[in-house]
Amino acid sequence: MSTTSASGRDLSLALEKVVRLVREVSTAGDVSPTAATVLAGLARTGPQRVTDLARVAGVSQPAMTQLVNRLTQQGMLARVADDADRRAVLVEVTDAGREVLETRRGQRAGVLDAALARVSAEDRVAIAAALPALDRLVDAVLDS
Repeated sequence: MSTTSASGRDLSLALEKVVRLVREVSTAGDVSPTAATVLAGLARTGPQRVTDLARVAGVSQPAMTQLVNRLTQQGMLARVADDADRRAVLVEVTDAGREVLETRRGQRAGVLDAALARVSAEDRVAIAAALPALDRLVDAVLDS
């Protein structure tokens, strides 16, 4: 990868490695990556309809319904009435679901802290400097 600019391909390859690492070290709650994504999304955005969760996750509505049922039985999600449409039901993350998310984040942070301790101070500075730009990159993609 060039030190002056990165292509979309360079960034994609690097991020694939990071995502794989994050998935491998995030085991709390014994939930699938899709389930973790649903929990995190609901924690970030608030209650959603199952159909919207399915669309965002890229799965069928029946598959999302099964996932929501399983996470509800495990106490990580709850169904609530939609104030805007009393016929509709929303899904929200529970305190237990938030706890699983926090534990998973703690696992990742521990692994990444240990990894950061093994790289040079120069690399740690470069990584820290890249974080705000990565946040803006994600925002640019999500806002488009």
